[in-house]
Amino acid sequence: MGRQNPDAPKRKYTVSVVDNETHDTLRAIRFNKVQLIYGIITAVLAVLLVSYCLFSFTPLRNTIPGYPDAHARRQAVSNAIKIDSLENALLRWDLYAQHLSRMLTGEQTANYDSLVRVGSTRYLSDKDAAELARRDSLLRETVQKEDQFGVSSRAERDLPIEGMHFFAPIKGVVATGFDRALHPAIDISAPTGSVVSAVLDGTVVFTGWDAEEGYVVILHHRGDLLSVYTNNQKVLRTAGETVKAGTPIALVGGTSTKEGADHLHFELWQNGQRIDPTHYIGF
Repeated sequence: MGRQNPDAPKRKYTVSVVDNETHDTLRAIRFNKVQLIYGIITAVLAVLLVSYCLFSFTPLRNTIPGYPDAHARRQAVSNAIKIDSLENALLRWDLYAQHLSRMLTGEQTANYDSLVRVGSTRYLSDKDAAELARRDSLLRETVQKEDQFGVSSRAERDLPIEGMHFFAPIKGVVATGFDRALHPAIDISAPTGSVVSAVLDGTVVFTGWDAEEGYVVILHHRGDLLSVYTNNQKVLRTAGETVKAGTPIALVGGTSTKEGADHLHFELWQNGQRIDPTHYIGF
């Protein structure tokens, strides 16, 4: 079989633009097969490049199915922030529930102040460990002397709740009453900055911040009583402190995200059950 002659002239093609009336050639483009292939490849690459630029740097990219637009990205960021806030709120309420359960069952309560400080709660005490230890020793000595001379306050602890003298936690009007199913607490309307007082002698067992309820203070009293004060703008006591009835413990402050924020949300617990404070406290 004979070989193809390498010296044979390469076939060329011509594309002409001809005037239909005069038959004059207006434009003529001559090319061979290799040039045609290069031209097609260059044209395809140019089309791909232009398409990429159009869909990458112009609003046309929003027409691609499944491509997130600006609204979707803002919604994703907002959802991420809400999830983070919910996780923090769940952690705080989990710690609160554990602390409350331990206290009601008589178990040793953990010191959650260091855990709360990791979040947004600030530790308000400026006393060092030595001063706190000294106060604890004095308290133990006082209790021992009372037991020695028969003047212990155990009799007071055994008083029924009807025989206790409660102080009003704040001066105001009860805006929302107690409802065991829908609202097992009371809301007391008061101007922002009003002083919140302890309703009985007791011990501060919890202070912390909640995104919806503001600063929270919980006191433990004799007779397995707990008093809960929320929607505060500032806490005046720290966990572990003992307070007398009528002692200022917080400042109410419109930090709640709910409507009617100028109020104190007050709860009263006995033996793990919420009770109506208006049966025992005059407002």
